[in-house]
Amino acid sequence: MALDLKPVPGGRRHSFRVAMRMARRDIRRHRGRSLLIILLIMLPVAGMSGAATLAQSMQETPAERARFQLGNTQARFRDMHAYNTEMVQDHVVDTTYGTTRSDPDPDFTPTSPKDAIPAGYQVLTETQLTLTARVGAADVRLMSKEVDALNPAFAGKYTLMEGRAPETADEVLVSRGLLERFSLKLGEKLTTSAGTFAAVGKLRDATYSDGNAILFLRQGQGTPEEAAGAGAPQAGTAETLYYLVGPEPVTWAQIRELNRAGVAVLSRSVALDPPSRAELGDTPVYAYAPQLWGSYLIGGLIGALALLEVGLLAGAAFAVGAKRQVRELALLAASGAEATTVRAVVTAAGLWLGAVAVVCGAVLGTAGAAAVVAAARYQGSVRLPGFHPDSLLIAAAMAMGLLACALAALVPARQVARQAVLGALKSGRVPSVTGRWPARIGVILLALAVLLLASGACLGLVGDELEVLMSRAPLVAGLMIGGAVLTVTALVLLTGSFVALLTSRTGWLPLPLRMAARDSARNRSRTVPAVAAILAAATLASAVMVVAASQLEDDKSTHFWSALKNQAVVGLTDAGSMTAAGYAGGGAPIDAKTIEATLQRELGTVSWTQALHAAVTPDCIMGSVPPDASAESSGTGDTPGLSACTQYRLAIPQGNACPVTTDGRTKDASDWRCQGAMYPPGIVGQLPQLIVGGADELRAVLGREPGAAALAVLDHGGIVASNRIFVGDGRATLQGYDIRAPVKWGPNGPVYESVKDHAVAAVVEAPEDPAPYYGVISPDTASSLGIRFDETSVLVQLSETPGAADTDKAASALAEIHGIQGIGFRVEEGNDRDDSYWLWLIVGLSALITLSAAGITTGLALADARSDHMTLAGVGAPPRLRKALAGGQALMTAALGTMLGLAAGVVPAALVVAATRMYAAPEIPWLQLLALLIAVPLTGSALAWLFTRARLPMSRRTAGG
Repeated sequence: MALDLKPVPGGRRHSFRVAMRMARRDIRRHRGRSLLIILLIMLPVAGMSGAATLAQSMQETPAERARFQLGNTQARFRDMHAYNTEMVQDHVVDTTYGTTRSDPDPDFTPTSPKDAIPAGYQVLTETQLTLTARVGAADVRLMSKEVDALNPAFAGKYTLMEGRAPETADEVLVSRGLLERFSLKLGEKLTTSAGTFAAVGKLRDATYSDGNAILFLRQGQGTPEEAAGAGAPQAGTAETLYYLVGPEPVTWAQIRELNRAGVAVLSRSVALDPPSRAELGDTPVYAYAPQLWGSYLIGGLIGALALLEVGLLAGAAFAVGAKRQVRELALLAASGAEATTVRAVVTAAGLWLGAVAVVCGAVLGTAGAAAVVAAARYQGSVRLPGFHPDSLLIAAAMAMGLLACALAALVPARQVARQAVLGALKSGRVPSVTGRWPARIGVILLALAVLLLASGACLGLVGDELEVLMSRAPLVAGLMIGGAVLTVTALVLLTGSFVALLTSRTGWLPLPLRMAARDSARNRSRTVPAVAAILAAATLASAVMVVAASQLEDDKSTHFWSALKNQAVVGLTDAGSMTAAGYAGGGAPIDAKTIEATLQRELGTVSWTQALHAAVTPDCIMGSVPPDASAESSGTGDTPGLSACTQYRLAIPQGNACPVTTDGRTKDASDWRCQGAMYPPGIVGQLPQLIVGGADELRAVLGREPGAAALAVLDHGGIVASNRIFVGDGRATLQGYDIRAPVKWGPNGPVYESVKDHAVAAVVEAPEDPAPYYGVISPDTASSLGIRFDETSVLVQLSETPGAADTDKAASALAEIHGIQGIGFRVEEGNDRDDSYWLWLIVGLSALITLSAAGITTGLALADARSDHMTLAGVGAPPRLRKALAGGQALMTAALGTMLGLAAGVVPAALVVAATRMYAAPEIPWLQLLALLIAVPLTGSALAWLFTRARLPMSRRTAGG
């Protein structure tokens, strides 16, 4: 009878079932190793699932915004603060506006939200007030809302957490933050500028965190008129929002019409059922569009590196696991199993372990995110408005994790299946791969990665138009992410060469390190996967650190300085308003010595005070018609072209203006023309913009002794400018302009036409910090130019930033002098607040992740090397040598992996930050990176030394064991 060699129907399926059964039994038999593999895969998947869930949970859904902002009402009307009819709001976020034209329409008159409410609705109001309340001896500002908070229409927006509803005119609701701020308990009374009230209920406002101090008044308890008279000195501090209650929804067509009238609307129906793209029309480009695509690109880079980490960690685990199965698989092959069956056994183990790991990781990550959201909501935080598990992202993380496991298991599976059966039975080891092809492929991939990264960076850095950059975004994202992934892949392939290179020059090292180096070179099949796993973790950690450091540094570089560090400016008038040049209005003057003595008495940290003189416009009547530029005005004596409303600025010479794009964005924030004091030009801080004085005033605003050249120019009729952008060829142009006649609207506000120019000698003396003032001129120079000036403020220098109690005391004392409650006392804190703790926190988390990878992979590698340690014990090696050898192996593996990982993470992350232009420049946290480079290898080595058993049981070493 002829032998039938045709494949049995369903044989492959049967073979795979056998492989799955054998893999399951092997997993049960080696539970410790299997648990380590599961942990390696589970932790990254849990991290990605948790991060994706938290990221989605930070985004307020339209339904949540409607519930938190509107309660059960239909819509909310508010002032849009529009200056033309072209402004359009976002259909969900009614406080976000866009426009196709930036200049104001002089003929446009906005409609009051109250007058724009259609008929057929019941109207509820919410008026936001600024009151003051007594804390000790000080009166401090207090946010207040006049609203019927417990009206059923506001259910979901306001929630009574504790206590009861107010019943009498002197009972109010308060937030938890107010109780903590004023050390009150329910039932106790609080004295405010609107009256004395008893707190009878603790209320949660869904739009504010519970930690904010908010007083909730009912209608009639604190009207805007009362607040303005008692505790809100400036007009407009009271804003009223109008909520519509009724069955009829407010449509998008109605909202567009109301936007043209200057009214913004949040509509429940529009938020829950958004209009189509055609109905939305041409949406204006909002200012944050570049940040959006930059955030997506950085998120994509971090996600790609995280997925790559999953694959490399899984690869390390399965490579070591497959080595332990070599003899068993060789027996399977010797019994007649085909190579495909042998591969299937290892692959099936990958599927089993990967499936368990990704499911547990997804559950753990999602549950952790749910716990964080629940804790945040319980504490009343608005950072996490709801629990939003993104099933698509979680499923993608699970699928990618499982795919990475399967692919990672294929490599050792193919390697085991290709080996000679007889050799495996004799040695029980997988021959080390020492060919040159991995290194050659690694070099090629590294060159390709450099090309991709360079191309992506060039596309992101070349060009300035937002539309062009947005059109390139997908291509830039693909190039940068692909380059980052290829960089890691190339370094993994080159790891064997790095190991050989490093271990070839270790003769001078101590015996344990020398043995560890030689063992690493001889057993690359367990060294390379362990290094690759640590490399992946360090790459992800360093990339996150670079992005975080760049953000923190950008926050510092873009900090707005109102004065020098620990300085405050106190005005010397009890009425009127602060203008760009000084105080205007008919307020009674206050003696500077009174201010100085008061602050010296209330604060123990006053170093010195200095009265400042500045240009003033006391007779300016806003709304009057400005005179002709060529006419002489009585407001400034005999100076032609100047009026009582003339203010002053320094012109920017040609070539010194900051280069900007057509849509007003700065091309290069690091350009000297785009930074420094008084940038952007015309910005208003605490200091007067044009200071009139001598050496004392100049010393006060500079923060140091002025130079001899500056004093000479000041004495001879020139100006000491704060920024070199205002000086050209040793001259500066002082321009007078009438604030009643804006001619156009620029990116930084109204631009006024100059009515009189004065060219004066100039020298640049930049202050220690970029404080917002143009410069200093002498009194004689001001008089000769027809500039009216007077003593307008007192500059106070403190030795340290005051606490809340000291600030309250100073503010209260100043309020009594000025006769205005809630005047405030603001001290410039500077930009050197120590935010590095965020970076150190990231370092700690990164070290923990990297150490987890290093510990698990090193544990697997040491388990694989157990037979070598038993051989050492058998030939009489002391326990301390074997422990030192384990520590040395962990040290070399972790050090090489961390070094390569830092290089693979820092370079792509820095290029991505530069290409996206999200921040001024990429910042590399060298100190934190060095700490990670030192901490991970040393800690990993110490743990390996600590947990390596000093004494091993004597046993016979098997072939190849």
